[in-house]
Amino acid sequence: MTVQIRQLSTAQPDFDAAFARVLHWSAETDVAIEERVGAILADVRLRGDAAVLEYTARFDHLDAASMTALELTATELKAAFDGLPAEQREALESAARRVRSYHERQKEACGLSWQYRDEDGTLLGQKVTPLDRVGIYVPGGKAAYPSSVLMNAIPAHVAGVGEIIMVVPTPRGEKNPLVLAAAHVAGVTRAFTVGGAQAVGALAYGTATIPKVDKITGPGNAYVASAKKHVFGQVGIDMIAGPSEILVLADGTTPPDWVAMDLFSQAEHDELAQSILLSPDAGYIAQVKAEIDRLLPTMPRADIIRASLEGRGALILTRDMEEACAISNRIAPEHLEVSSNEPHRWEPLLKHAGAIFLGAYTSESLGDYCAGPNHVLPTSGTARFSSPLGVYDFQKRSSLIEVSEAGAQVLGKTAAVLAYGEGLQAHAQAAEFRLKK
Repeated sequence: MTVQIRQLSTAQPDFDAAFARVLHWSAETDVAIEERVGAILADVRLRGDAAVLEYTARFDHLDAASMTALELTATELKAAFDGLPAEQREALESAARRVRSYHERQKEACGLSWQYRDEDGTLLGQKVTPLDRVGIYVPGGKAAYPSSVLMNAIPAHVAGVGEIIMVVPTPRGEKNPLVLAAAHVAGVTRAFTVGGAQAVGALAYGTATIPKVDKITGPGNAYVASAKKHVFGQVGIDMIAGPSEILVLADGTTPPDWVAMDLFSQAEHDELAQSILLSPDAGYIAQVKAEIDRLLPTMPRADIIRASLEGRGALILTRDMEEACAISNRIAPEHLEVSSNEPHRWEPLLKHAGAIFLGAYTSESLGDYCAGPNHVLPTSGTARFSSPLGVYDFQKRSSLIEVSEAGAQVLGKTAAVLAYGEGLQAHAQAAEFRLKK
């Protein structure tokens, strides 16, 4: 049975309309979910631990007499690490080293304080300081994501965050040892087996047991995304993530089965994930389609992949690679593979993407786990104005201003003129009082 994936050409008269239908995805949360999340958050804010325990029992079927039973100790996290097969321990540590190294370089590039004095002796600058405490949400349930632990906790640790609080749902009490081990490797301070909107509320408002944080990062389901929107302002958040996406720009030189599997790698996340191929080679697109049909029956998550490809996937024939790059910029994908033997020829044309994977050997999955850059990326076209999670998300900047006496004579006059123009006399006179009479 073949996969009924859309096949489009930029030469067809109705391409723009057909293309718009491919990209359409509503980020609006279901009204019923919004209402339920609002009620849960209000309850957690009011009753704290008692509400968290109640919702954990109701949604995760995990009964606990107290919050103490839901906290994972450092000893338990280390025991999970020690209990892993050697191959998994080594893989976790190798991935963590690469992620840490990348983010340490990122901190050197963008996370430094600076200052200077102008000709009047006035000091101006910027002071960069880490957040005191952050919460990281790690999905659980359908799948477990130790890589998400590394990608959220390590940049926070590199930034200098004092406390990293992890929450992870464990339905029916089933704890994933890789997730726990990753928390140990990444330096998580405290961890709790709670999830959903109640976990977000506990992190945002604080309870007797779970401390209030300054920012919440990490992906989750529709309830988690809605909860993060609700508490934004009370705390910071990283982003509201939509379904996962991959866009492959292919010049026809990469083995077609590699590209087919790369499309699968995002489609297997869930039915709303999006996988798109852009290529100027019609014969190559046909080869990739044939590999999709051949390989799909071998995949354990074949039903999910099929639903994703048929619902939101597309194989698009372009006039040339330049046009493919232009369309890519319109999409602003989360993951962008430049599957070409000349990836650096096309990279300068690409402006909007969460992460760009250059060359046939750079599969998106390497970025998900161990290449080094962060895998928490903007989705749904938001790469046009936002960036991957990074050290900078766990820092804040304060402006430094020290005006000298000589500087006050110049700046005071300028400020007073502007303040009077705004009708703010106290502002103006505060500046004028410092002028020499």
